[in-house]
Amino acid sequence: MTYLITGATGFIGGKLVRRLIANGEAVNYLARRRSNKFDSQVAFHMWDLKDEAPLSSVPRLDAIIHLTGEPVAQRWTEAAKKRIYDSRIDGTRHLVSALAKLRHKPEVLVMASAVGYYGDRGEELLTEDSQPGKNFLSHVCVDWEAEGIKARELGVRVVPVRFATVLGKDGGAFPLMATPARFGLGATFGNGQQWMSWIHVDDLINLLLFAAKKPEITGVLNGASPQPVRNAIFMKTLAEALHRPMFLAAPKFALRAALGEMSEFLFDSLRVTPPAVERAGFEYRLGSLRSALAYLVDHE
Repeated sequence: MTYLITGATGFIGGKLVRRLIANGEAVNYLARRRSNKFDSQVAFHMWDLKDEAPLSSVPRLDAIIHLTGEPVAQRWTEAAKKRIYDSRIDGTRHLVSALAKLRHKPEVLVMASAVGYYGDRGEELLTEDSQPGKNFLSHVCVDWEAEGIKARELGVRVVPVRFATVLGKDGGAFPLMATPARFGLGATFGNGQQWMSWIHVDDLINLLLFAAKKPEITGVLNGASPQPVRNAIFMKTLAEALHRPMFLAAPKFALRAALGEMSEFLFDSLRVTPPAVERAGFEYRLGSLRSALAYLVDHE
């Protein structure tokens, strides 16, 4: 297959491109500038998100995996919130607009979304069929998915994948949490009773490729392990994997002072499960938190 990747220079996108090359697939990527992470096997096409995607420059296109988006993990000033929103909604709109002009369209568009779609839901068990929340991230995800789903009108299969917290040794949440934990400074967020949904980056990449290759998958997938845990259990399991103590708690007011509105996301309770993923026959390699964290620590 010939793939087109957006967001290829990011933590997840870079790993995805390298996996595809290792699998012998043809890979193109869209970005503002060429990356030195990839060799000449990977075809670069310049794209500013404010413009229509240059899809006509790709000679053949079987699948698009769309990962582009401004990082959420930053202080949420009004300007940052606008960048987070615009990069996802405008970027996806301009990608679908370009798809409409192609004579030979790809079979599938697999697009990133996030479990932030659901908002803070307490003890509620959330599936792909659950309704969206009402906070900022929920609003972003609803509009983001809506822009991508418009490609179905063009005959393209669209699979939004709602990412949980992605665990990897060289990006995502793991290094941010593991560094203080190594010094015995790991801490729960508040009382630690909020539910956390997570997925190891290798399982997420496997899931993206699984979705691209399975024509029977036509709807939303939760990119989450089937075993969500409370924040206190997550941090305790991380400390155990690192052979360090863990007895601190980061109070909400302190995180709010440091991170602003973004800190609210750390206290959202997201008990997300992936029944649509499991019904499709996907098998998790690192589906338990203990095995995922042990793998990360052992392979650093």
